[in-house]
Amino acid sequence: MPPSSEYARTVNLLRRPVDGLGRVGDHAIFYVRALLGAPVAAWRYRRETLRLIAETSMGAGTLAVIGGTVVIVGFLTLATGGTLAVQGYASLGNIGIEALTGFLAAFINVRISAPVVAGIGLAATFGAGATAQLGAMRINEEIDALESLGIEPIAYLVGTRIVAGLIAITPLYALAVVASFLASRFTTVFLLGQSAGLYDHYFATFLNPIDLLWSFLQAFLMALTILLIHTYFGFFAAGGPSGVGTAVGNAVRTSLIAVVSVTLLVSLAVYGANGNFNLSG
Repeated sequence: MPPSSEYARTVNLLRRPVDGLGRVGDHAIFYVRALLGAPVAAWRYRRETLRLIAETSMGAGTLAVIGGTVVIVGFLTLATGGTLAVQGYASLGNIGIEALTGFLAAFINVRISAPVVAGIGLAATFGAGATAQLGAMRINEEIDALESLGIEPIAYLVGTRIVAGLIAITPLYALAVVASFLASRFTTVFLLGQSAGLYDHYFATFLNPIDLLWSFLQAFLMALTILLIHTYFGFFAAGGPSGVGTAVGNAVRTSLIAVVSVTLLVSLAVYGANGNFNLSG
């Protein structure tokens, strides 16, 4: 190998950690600017924020019927709650305690299942849509046009989306939790034949309101993380239409990792020292 090629290869290897730290710094700077611009966006661009709230929850155009975030999250949590009931009833039945299926529904849906599924649904719908929208605006030089008009693009494009997503996540997540509860009860009582009173007894016994509050906090943090990641990749998309597709793929992969990471960190912070769980009733 010629010395010049060996030198170039060595330089590239040494620059990789530096480039990685640079990208981390770019993310951090963008996230800080986006969070600082969110209150400004909520006050100055109220009409755009309201439009994005409707788009976040119900979708836009023909996708509102089958592809809105409400529909996707509701379907995912219904399927997850039903699957949990089937697996829990069958597994607990092997050791003769299928009566505790209500306990699994109250415990796993709140702490693990509903937050993770809702986060995945948000990343696949509003998150991916935000990346594609901002990426298309970047390659069409619409973001540069906003700057030429004296409009702060991060506040107008990113801040409004963050505010809209954080406002919409509360009813969306409430829908996700209720859907998972209803699916688990319907599957256990009407399909598997367990007594409704028995199921409701164990479900009410182990459903801790404090866990619900922590679950909503976890969903809020996941939504914020997903919105920051997806808006970053869309805002700095490059390379034409194919670059927008690459940005969406990178954003979805990163946000899915962030969803499970937030779940792990919140679980360690909240339940690591004290599980807040007593097997009784």
